[in-house]
Amino acid sequence: MKVVVIGAGYAGVLAANRVARKVRSAEVTVINPRPDFVERVRLHQQIAGTGAAATPLTSMLRAGITTRTGTAVKIGNGAVALEDGTHVPFDYSFLAVGSAAMPMPGTIPVGTWEGAEQARAAFAELPAGGTVTVVGGGSTGIETAAEVACARPDVRVRLAGSSVAGTFSHGARRRVRAGLERLKVDLVDDKVTEVSAGTGRFGGIVRLRSGTAFASDLTLWAVMGGVPDLAAHSGLDVDTDGRAIVDEFLRSVNDERIFVVGDCAAVPRARMACQTAQPQAAYAAGALARLIGGRTPEPYSMGYLAQTVSLGRQDAVSQFTHLDDTLRRAYVAGRAGVAVKEATCRTAKYVARTGFGVSIPGPK
Repeated sequence: MKVVVIGAGYAGVLAANRVARKVRSAEVTVINPRPDFVERVRLHQQIAGTGAAATPLTSMLRAGITTRTGTAVKIGNGAVALEDGTHVPFDYSFLAVGSAAMPMPGTIPVGTWEGAEQARAAFAELPAGGTVTVVGGGSTGIETAAEVACARPDVRVRLAGSSVAGTFSHGARRRVRAGLERLKVDLVDDKVTEVSAGTGRFGGIVRLRSGTAFASDLTLWAVMGGVPDLAAHSGLDVDTDGRAIVDEFLRSVNDERIFVVGDCAAVPRARMACQTAQPQAAYAAGALARLIGGRTPEPYSMGYLAQTVSLGRQDAVSQFTHLDDTLRRAYVAGRAGVAVKEATCRTAKYVARTGFGVSIPGPK
């Protein structure tokens, strides 16, 4: 039986390893644009030069799993078409291509490996006294701004977004913003509407909805929200955001041979995060094993525990949530927050490599 996994992020690697472990007869092939597994939750460290985010796929996948370096352009009729014109046949497949950045012209996207590498090179060349503007008030923007501010106290860092740390509870939001201010990050609670060309290799003028404008030597786009168009291009039903619509077993409603997991799956109330992607991948791999064995799996369900954000290497905030991902008032910060954040990152990589992912059932 041939199983093809498209994408080698947190969901794809976990799904491949779990299928290889649970379905002994499966010949598993992983298709990915690069030969590395990228820890997206560490891309801000890659940019600032405080850590590495890439690990060779060969050290992340179980023995016997085949890898193909390439880009999938279409899936359907029992085969995946690649950009080079070749096709990879499958009996079952896992669509795990994650999310995509749609950067504003004049900015560098930091949520992708290619963008992070471009940002790292540009940041390293930035002279003392330069200004970095990070666009996006969510976790990606917060972590990027904090990390570059810690790494380079000699540059000015701005974080601009319509609601910086707005997904946290009141107390946790105040703590996140206080942590950023201690790092001398300028907080701009306004939407960026345009980044126009300015002087210098990476320079530009950042304009806000309020009409304010300021110069920026390096502008980083830290907003993730789109998804690759593979599902839509393949004729699968998608929602208004381009995510593939799935049934209660995380299969495409158009083709029961295609499981869809992670950011590219249209699962109601699911947050775009590895905390979501990995339980989905673990469930889908288990569902495949049950279906092959003639058993009907329980419908997919998962619950959340927390959301965490790092503020450099010495500070972090972990916001606790209810199972339905609504916020609790409780949070931890400082060294305790760092411990929770680092444990979360290390566990995510371990779970992907071993395929032993589990999830907490969602609210009834």
